[in-house]
Amino acid sequence: MKSLIKAILVGLALSIGAGIAGADDRFQLLFSGRAKLLDLTYPINKGNAYWPGSAYFPFTLKNIANIDKDGVYSNSFSMPEHLGTHMDAPSHFVKGQLSLDQIPLTQLFGPAVVVDVRQKVDKNPDYQMSIQDLKGWEQAHGLIPDGAIILMYTGWGERWSDFNSYRNRDAQGNLHFPGYSPEVAQFLIKEKSIYGIGIDTLSVDYGLSKDFKVHHICHGAGKYHLENVANLDKMPANGAYLILAPIKIEGGSGGPTRIYAVLP
Repeated sequence: MKSLIKAILVGLALSIGAGIAGADDRFQLLFSGRAKLLDLTYPINKGNAYWPGSAYFPFTLKNIANIDKDGVYSNSFSMPEHLGTHMDAPSHFVKGQLSLDQIPLTQLFGPAVVVDVRQKVDKNPDYQMSIQDLKGWEQAHGLIPDGAIILMYTGWGERWSDFNSYRNRDAQGNLHFPGYSPEVAQFLIKEKSIYGIGIDTLSVDYGLSKDFKVHHICHGAGKYHLENVANLDKMPANGAYLILAPIKIEGGSGGPTRIYAVLP
């Protein structure tokens, strides 16, 4: 059985790792248990940030059995799909697109492209990633590889433990946090062959967005989003490999997702 699993992992590395230096080695390390892994997922709890509005609510956990009384420990929970570290399925904004359970497994792992825009966000919390940010990454690290998952590193994760600071809502109810620009979304869809995009904020669209163009552009092209991604401060700009494990909700528009990186 171990030989079969090893063959599958090596086969995957060869099939999806073409042009990705070290992909085969990382899969070998993963199989052997010697891989350097990084969890990019926040624990789900009642303190998790969630989208404002009456339709959204915090995570709740209710105990339904305990060992002393019932001989078993078990809970029930309630939460919106889009809470904590989660994936937006393409059906989230575009009718007829893939729901969470329909996203191909082959698109749930790929090379990570981490674009660091912290200095610009420090000057402008409403910053939107520019095409020049992507060009700068390519100048430093080479072309964005096929099957990449783009991660916008804004530094916003430092606010995670403070719900109000993370949403950054002003007196008028407007949210202020960085995100992708529609131009970048169009560029990635038309010029690159990516699987999805992610960010360490509440949304891939910046906080002031009212039309959520980035969602519409990417979802219209069948691409997923990752939001509230943790620990981007520990990620290299390139060379890491992401593995995504979204909860398989039939017909889901999104759901909590365990994200981890196999580091170089």
